[in-house]
Amino acid sequence: MKIGVAQIDTTVGDFEGNVARIRDAYRRAADLGADVVLFPELAIPGYPPMDLLERPAFIQANLNALDAVAAFVDGPDAVVGFVQANPSAVGKRLFNAAAFLSGGQVLAVHRKALLPTYDVFDEDRYFEPSQEATVVSRPYGRVGITICEDIWNDPAVSSTAAYREDPIARLAALAPDVVVNISASPYHVHKIRTRLELAQRIARRLGVPVVYANQVGGNDGLVFDGESFAVRRDGVLVRLARSFCEDLFVVDPDAPGAVVDTQAVLQRPAAREVVDALCLGIRDFCGKLGFGKVVIGVSGGIDSAVVAALAARALGREAVTGISMPSRYSSAGTKSDAEDLCRNLGIAFHEIPLEPVFEAFLSVLSPVMGGAPGGLTEENLQARIRGTLLMAWSNRNGALVLNTGNKSELAVGYSTLYGDMVGGLAVIGDLNKALVYDVARELNRDSPVIPQDTIDRPPSAELRPDQKDEDSLPPYPVLDPLLDAMILENLDGRGLVARGFPRETVAWVTRTVPAAEYKRRQAPVSLKVTSKAFGVGRRYPIVQRFREDLG
Repeated sequence: MKIGVAQIDTTVGDFEGNVARIRDAYRRAADLGADVVLFPELAIPGYPPMDLLERPAFIQANLNALDAVAAFVDGPDAVVGFVQANPSAVGKRLFNAAAFLSGGQVLAVHRKALLPTYDVFDEDRYFEPSQEATVVSRPYGRVGITICEDIWNDPAVSSTAAYREDPIARLAALAPDVVVNISASPYHVHKIRTRLELAQRIARRLGVPVVYANQVGGNDGLVFDGESFAVRRDGVLVRLARSFCEDLFVVDPDAPGAVVDTQAVLQRPAAREVVDALCLGIRDFCGKLGFGKVVIGVSGGIDSAVVAALAARALGREAVTGISMPSRYSSAGTKSDAEDLCRNLGIAFHEIPLEPVFEAFLSVLSPVMGGAPGGLTEENLQARIRGTLLMAWSNRNGALVLNTGNKSELAVGYSTLYGDMVGGLAVIGDLNKALVYDVARELNRDSPVIPQDTIDRPPSAELRPDQKDEDSLPPYPVLDPLLDAMILENLDGRGLVARGFPRETVAWVTRTVPAAEYKRRQAPVSLKVTSKAFGVGRRYPIVQRFREDLG
């Protein structure tokens, strides 16, 4: 049995483009001798379609596109993800489905059994779950079909959700020769470890190979890494597609031959993965929205330097502009570092002095405020002037503003609404400060584009004399792991204290994070690279009075 895996980058609602990608990959797999070709979950409409699924015209366009795909499946068979209408008056009106296509027709349909509702997933909002297993008998063997979450009901591996149903047990009763899984599994650091272990356990449990076809590409804040693979019946990894780019392979999972070095995959540095993920996220977010250029406020600090370097790598240096907006509090070091960064990257650089605009603001505000506003008001004025200047450049040049805030700042509200929070995409909004530095070092690994002084200098917003982040925040080596424990592990205040974090810091963080929710709701979408990012995957009320008792 020769199974083709087409790891393609689809766009939600781009039916013509998605069909063209499917057609191209199908023909290449046919040339390589595939018996059947796998495409990702919901490859026809794109994933995730969200409330577009409530529009009848969208569903019909998806069905028309399925017909178009079936029409050119005249060689090897194909398994393609689509949305199927539920003919029954009972339950939800749609199924998340996989069509088994052969000879220009739909030979069989598998409907997804397990519908995730955790983190960024909300499939139960739209789809009806299926209670049926699907095995299609063909001359080359019996193909058992599953869709993404259908293989995630293994509490020994996945703790994200628990289901009463066991689709693999139902599938086993039908004696497949191979289990295939078409998936749209978003990336987070080292997620390949979980996917691979799930597939290996199923292969050993059923005694059959498992072939996994994953989506690749960026859609909104989600990044899909691809890394489709095949494991033998004994769980040994025999093929692995490239990460963060389209790929295609044809494999006979039972044939003897070379195997993949699994340990090399499992031990891959996190920062290297994250760099590739963010570059793909930037490239697809801009490309699919039609932005050919981006602009970044470069301050000479680590966050803006990392965003600029990622953007240049993702889009090419000709598409990126850096704008320095020094104020009376900007040091000579940060000003020169901002210019050096742009020179190293080969991107356009402009400097717009903040002082004249800042003075004008102070002049018009002083009479109504009884003098210069001072304090936080003046600090935020500078940030908001910078945001306005960046948006003016964006409007005039059609360049998307890339936001440069990190997750640590976003968590505790150390940011200014309509100031440093402006932008269409928060590139590092899911990276804590420690990971920002790790990514900076990774970006400098082959060529030192980020000035070393930028990496070594203590972080500062430079909005008042001699300001340092640690004047307002706990030290990042304390704050970052505390926030990770709170956000990624969902530890409460008592759990954080028991973990060994300082009680006074825990008290401050558990007050501050909820209080900043109103800011996060107005922040740009962040590219998700951890298991829990701010945004649709973390839903907390803005108005609430719950306060934790630390005991």
